[in-house]
Amino acid sequence: MSPLAGRTVVVSGVGPGLGHQVAAAVVRDGGNAVLGARTGAALARSARAIDPDGAHTAYRTTDITDEGRCEELAGLAVERFGRIDAVVHVAALDSHFGGLADADFATWQSVLDVNLLGSLRMTRACLPALRERGGSVVFIGTQSAVAAPSQVRQAAYAASKGALTSAMYSLARELGPHRIRVNTVLPGWMWGPPVQAYVRFTAESEGVDPAVVRKRLSDRMALPELATDADVADAAAFLVSDRSKSITGQSLLVNAGELMR
Repeated sequence: MSPLAGRTVVVSGVGPGLGHQVAAAVVRDGGNAVLGARTGAALARSARAIDPDGAHTAYRTTDITDEGRCEELAGLAVERFGRIDAVVHVAALDSHFGGLADADFATWQSVLDVNLLGSLRMTRACLPALRERGGSVVFIGTQSAVAAPSQVRQAAYAASKGALTSAMYSLARELGPHRIRVNTVLPGWMWGPPVQAYVRFTAESEGVDPAVVRKRLSDRMALPELATDADVADAAAFLVSDRSKSITGQSLLVNAGELMR
């Protein structure tokens, strides 16, 4: 039997990269994917690509800083498929760079509002349905929350994702009696649209071939390659499925062995 047969998974932050791959993995594994993101056109493209006849997908424009919109997305899942078995949080604000010395704390607040509080809003919106039969909450964190990279500085993003991982421990205890598991996937350098853009920009800045920059990154890994968006999505799909039914309160690094712990 397919590992997610009959299951319904809410996926926030569905765009051209990781969110799309998570939703695709859910449908591939036999489940229903309910897609949320701020851009309706991107949602429609993703849903068509994953599920052309629309039998296993639904979507709604969603801003996770708006609690009402979170509740609408959860309501759509229940209305269309009758249940919610899991929620995977991909939605994130990761476009602010810099550290403490040059920090604009209003910007930091906006990053926290999306990455930490937004994920908690979306989780809470799904709780009534999750409590009915148990389920899984999967946060997408970042390796930079536990090991800051030297190539780029994203202190606000790392701090917000670190806070989300800390919240995971409390939620795992709070929701465990309802048989709701809570885990985090920590990607490192992940071959997908953001890293591809970084490689192109760096290559242009240095006047070298993009393959040189990519190899510079992959040489840091124990495995001779970068993890991909699809690899991270597969880890999330595993944590959604019953194959991880005794795993909660854990962080899973998906990074080709760059950081080991």
